[in-house]
Amino acid sequence: MPEATIPRTLVIETAASACSVALIEQGTVLAQRHEVVGRGHAERLIPMITELPEGGRAEHILVDCGPGSFTGIRVGIAAARGLGLGWGVPVAGFSALPLVAAAGFAADADLHQLAVVLEGGHGEVFVQHFDRAAGAVGAFASLKPDAALASLNGRLAIGNGVRHLVAMEPTLQVCEALPRAADAALLAPADRTLAARPIYGRAPDAKPIAQ
Repeated sequence: MPEATIPRTLVIETAASACSVALIEQGTVLAQRHEVVGRGHAERLIPMITELPEGGRAEHILVDCGPGSFTGIRVGIAAARGLGLGWGVPVAGFSALPLVAAAGFAADADLHQLAVVLEGGHGEVFVQHFDRAAGAVGAFASLKPDAALASLNGRLAIGNGVRHLVAMEPTLQVCEALPRAADAALLAPADRTLAARPIYGRAPDAKPIAQ
């Protein structure tokens, strides 16, 4: 939907080690809470929402569907669906990958390409390339760190999985970052219309799955 028509939105971000919530209206962040909790999303999420103005009450809810922490994703989506049902408001999803990319581009006006690298599972990382003008360049993949490193092709690597790449190439240009709910204000309209269901990033047979 056009930016001017976006209603007050509660954003829930629990796909990584941070528990993060924000109230956004017409592209402006009204309030936010962000805590690195590790595995404590279930204990902190609802209290953090109630700390927002009017208890976080909004006309729309956005929730990070992943990829990322299996448990964190499920906690966030369950809370979003429950609040949406209770408040009688729509719930939509977004992916952690374009969220981190949008924050990276906003932080550096001279940056035109980057690669988001997020913690995965089974010794892998989630990787997706982005272009400032074109958005996502292909689907994301779950890769071994050496394959992720080889895919960068000079791009800045940003995310909470970059440590795996630096361990192999200490001089690599990286930016450590966690997904943050308030950065949903930077998302393109098309990136905040996903169904509110998990994006785990790895199918049972370990094949990468596309958005």
